[in-house]
Amino acid sequence: MILTNRIKLSIMMFLEFFIWGGWFVTLGTFLVKNLSASGTQISMAYLTQSIGAIIAPFIIGLIADRYFSAQKILGVLHLAGSVILWFASQTSTFDGFFPLIVVYMILYMPTLALVNSVSFRQMKNPALEFPPVRVLGTVGWIVAGLTIGYFGWEQTSQLSLTFKMAAAASALLGLLSFSLPPAPPTQRNANVSIKEMLGLDALKLLNNKSYLLFFLSSIAICIPLAFYYNFTNLFLNEAGMKSAAAVQSLGQVSEALFMLLIPVFFLRLGVKKMLAIGMLAWVLRYIFFSFGNVDQNHWMLIVGIVLHGVCYDFFFVTGQIYTDSHAGERFKSAAQGMITLATYGVGMMIGSLISGPIVDAYATSSGHNWAMIWMIPASVSALVLLLFIAFFKDKKIPAKATENSKLT
Repeated sequence: MILTNRIKLSIMMFLEFFIWGGWFVTLGTFLVKNLSASGTQISMAYLTQSIGAIIAPFIIGLIADRYFSAQKILGVLHLAGSVILWFASQTSTFDGFFPLIVVYMILYMPTLALVNSVSFRQMKNPALEFPPVRVLGTVGWIVAGLTIGYFGWEQTSQLSLTFKMAAAASALLGLLSFSLPPAPPTQRNANVSIKEMLGLDALKLLNNKSYLLFFLSSIAICIPLAFYYNFTNLFLNEAGMKSAAAVQSLGQVSEALFMLLIPVFFLRLGVKKMLAIGMLAWVLRYIFFSFGNVDQNHWMLIVGIVLHGVCYDFFFVTGQIYTDSHAGERFKSAAQGMITLATYGVGMMIGSLISGPIVDAYATSSGHNWAMIWMIPASVSALVLLLFIAFFKDKKIPAKATENSKLT
């Protein structure tokens, strides 16, 4: 890949995840401290990402694969999103905040598939070339968390500033998107059906039994993931951890390290072991959270956070590459949109609907009984892992990764 393209894609990834990490990590704490929200309302706010993820494949299938270049759509969505985020920072009630964040996530979630699509279109060997580009997204998330910790916005109840910070970054990415490497539509002149226009043709991937099981596992494993995204920051703040958002960025440091090692792990382990190790890390993470505290077992909280690198990279990044290797040239954008629907859409939606009432059920006079709460996602993750190991059969390594391993 041309160096200038690699730099542009890396900046794109940095800003894409800086925007998300800039407000998403501390959302639960913001809602409790600024808007006096309940656990169920927190889950409803996080549920908006699932709404956006479910709509995302239709935006990608209708537009990105057919009418407009992916990088131009990316620019328009981020410019519009910056305006919404700015207005969200001004709200003082949950009823005023919720509709804004619904609209924002409908705009933002398609961009997760778009940045992948723009990247993959420039690469001859995604298994080797994608991780070094995608790792800049992790760095962006880290910088967002460190920024929040540096200014002490959690301790001073100024988390509304996280939305303004994200709005500025979104405006910047929106403008920069128009200078990204071109990713023109692949089906501009094709005679296609309504099913194809909606991006549903990517469902053909599910005819492969191994991919179908991966798809279903992606949905199931994201149910416990909702507990982590929705309530970890609130949990750490209630536990008494200082600068919790900054400490949580250790998870992204771990993510960055393992991201760079993914090509090596692909060659050594193959798809099945990569995915299984990722799910096992989720089980361990929640167990550590259940027994951890800021005193004698502080190390458990840190290890649980650091395990995020294995949790995310071994399952999500591996899954994105696995999906790209199975998708045909015509439907690469739609395929990435479909896996976004499975994970951040259906799976996280179910998890958000379940996690909020559970957290409310374990509320106490001083906060929550987190030891009991975290054992629930640990149990769900363990069940998904066992079923995946028993039935998933595809152990292959992407051919290009094997062919080019001698170059790294």
